[in-house]
Amino acid sequence: MEKVGRSYLELDMTPYSDGMEITAANHDKHNRCLSGRFWCVKDICGMVCAFLTWFLILYAEFVVIRVILYSHPNVVYSVINGLIFQLLAFLAVSSHVRTMLTDPGAVPRGNATKENIQRMGFQEGQVIFKCPKCCSIKPERAHHCSVCQRCIRKMDHHCPWVNNCVGEQNQKFFVLFTFYIGLISYHSLFLGFSHLITCVHGDWKVCTDFSPPATVVFILFLL
Repeated sequence: MEKVGRSYLELDMTPYSDGMEITAANHDKHNRCLSGRFWCVKDICGMVCAFLTWFLILYAEFVVIRVILYSHPNVVYSVINGLIFQLLAFLAVSSHVRTMLTDPGAVPRGNATKENIQRMGFQEGQVIFKCPKCCSIKPERAHHCSVCQRCIRKMDHHCPWVNNCVGEQNQKFFVLFTFYIGLISYHSLFLGFSHLITCVHGDWKVCTDFSPPATVVFILFLL
């Protein structure tokens, strides 16, 4: 994204305005919830995607625990794989929540004022990058997100599946989330194929909890 660089003397000091005056007391409340304790982007599409992510993990829990492992003839196999899957699912959900509720590195809105620039130690004639949309001084590698309506430090992209930008402060949680989801996917793939092979070789006699068509459908949607 192209930045517009202007010298300190040329910088437009028009205050930011979106229907309210930006002050030190209220600018941090944007994209905040629960009295400002957590970062939360109020985007309908992102909320739907986040809930869909939780639903898919919950569906995988049902298929792996109830359909595949519950009726497995080997109890030790079921317990070990059940514990592994539960641990991975917990880590995936916790990483997803941390990614979603962590401030990705938002630059304070409306901080491109003459007083603030002087307080930050900029000299007259020094080039400053200002975002025209949120009236913020842009640090290096910061970009404006149209969904979050903020400039984000070291912004990678806005991910609807976590309903947040991936930036400087939550990138590690996002990487962990994708890592655990990958492990869950490979683990589910292994368990699903193993269960189908076991059922077919046993003429479905060891898979009595669900009918063969239902079991196949459950596992196909899991994979």
